[in-house]
Amino acid sequence: MNSLIAGPTRFHEEDGRQHLAPPPDSNASSTDDLQPFPEPEISAIELEHRNGAKIHYTYYPHSPSKPNRPNPFAKSLVVFLNGLIMPRSSWDNAIHDFLEKRINAQLPYPALLTYDRYGQGDSDRDPNDTEPPPSHGHDCMSAVHDLRQLTLQIWKTHLNISNPTQFPALIFACNSIGCGIARLFAQTYPGTVLGLLFLDSIMANSDLVSIWPDPDDPAFDPAQLPPGVDIQDVRDTREKYRLMFHPSVPNNEGLDRRNLATLLPSASSPRLDGYGGEGPYLTVVGHDWETFADQSFTGSLHIPKALTMTYANPAWQKYNEELIGITEDGKAIGPLIGVGCGHFIQKDGPAFVGDELVSLVDRVVNRVEQVSERDGGF
Repeated sequence: MNSLIAGPTRFHEEDGRQHLAPPPDSNASSTDDLQPFPEPEISAIELEHRNGAKIHYTYYPHSPSKPNRPNPFAKSLVVFLNGLIMPRSSWDNAIHDFLEKRINAQLPYPALLTYDRYGQGDSDRDPNDTEPPPSHGHDCMSAVHDLRQLTLQIWKTHLNISNPTQFPALIFACNSIGCGIARLFAQTYPGTVLGLLFLDSIMANSDLVSIWPDPDDPAFDPAQLPPGVDIQDVRDTREKYRLMFHPSVPNNEGLDRRNLATLLPSASSPRLDGYGGEGPYLTVVGHDWETFADQSFTGSLHIPKALTMTYANPAWQKYNEELIGITEDGKAIGPLIGVGCGHFIQKDGPAFVGDELVSLVDRVVNRVEQVSERDGGF
C-alpha cells in the first residue's frame, strides 16, 4: 500500500551498521527514530523423527513491542511457501520491500520465515525417499506434516520455552504448488491459519495437459484455433506440457504430485476453518496474461502466444476466481493481476508482493472486510 510509505528510504551509519532513517519531513523526535532493519537468522534445523536431515531456513524476528504500543503480531508468523523451482531466496526482495514499508511507516510487523523443503535449495533430501532424484519420493501431505513440525520447532526456539501453550497464528505467502500446500495445511490443522496470499496458485485439480484442445478428440474443430497456429502447434504444446508439467513427471525435490487432484479436487472447496474459527483472510493473485504468454514463448517451451492467450490464461483465471470460495464472504480479495509478472510473481514483482503482504497483515490486525475485487498492479 503506497500510502503507508513515509517517503524514500534513507540510511544512516551507527556503530558500523546501516539503520533505516526517517524521511526528511518526519517530525519524529530522536527517541522515536525508526528501528533498524531486522537481522535475519540464517540457519538449519533437524526436524524431530527425520533421521538428522536438515531443513535450511531464514527467520526474521517480529518488531519489538513498546510499553505503550504492544506488537499485535507478537504471536503471529508469516511463512513463505515456495513452488517447485524457486528456492527460499526467491522471496528475499519481496521480504525486504515489505519490511522497508512497515519500518518507514513506523508500523509493527510479524516474524517471517522462509525455508527450503526437503530436496530443495540448501536443504537435505527427504530421508524417507527411497530413490534418487528426480523421483516421486513423498507427497504434499508429507510436506504439510513437515511444515507443521518446522513451525512448531521454530516457535519453541524463538519463544525460548520448551512447551508453548499457543501455536502461532500463521499467515502463508505462497507461490505455485506452495498454495496447494497451504490449503492442505489449513484443512489438516483447522484453526491455525489467519491469512493467505496466493501468488499464481497451481491448478491443483488439473493435469495441465487437458487445458489445451485435443486434436484427437472427435469434437475437435481446427477452425476454432486462434489465427496463426495450426494442429501441429497444438500437438507440440500438449506434448511439451506432458513432458514437463504433468503430475506423473518426477522432479528433483522428490515431491510427488500424482495424488494432488485427489487431495484438492475443487478450487472453491472445502471452505477453510481459520484461526479462531473464522475463515482466513485471503488475497488471490494471478500472473499478467501478456507477460506469461511472452515468457512461455521466449523460454525453453516456445509456446505460441496465441495458444497461451486463448487456452492457458482463461483456464488459470477461472481457477483463481473459484479459489475465492475457500473462505467466508467478505474475507477475500481478487483475483488481482500482478502487472508485469509471469508465474513467479515474487521474482518478477517483489514490490507488488510487498504491497499485498502489507495489505493482508493490515486486514488481519484490523479485521477489515474487503470487497472481492480491486485494481491490481504495482
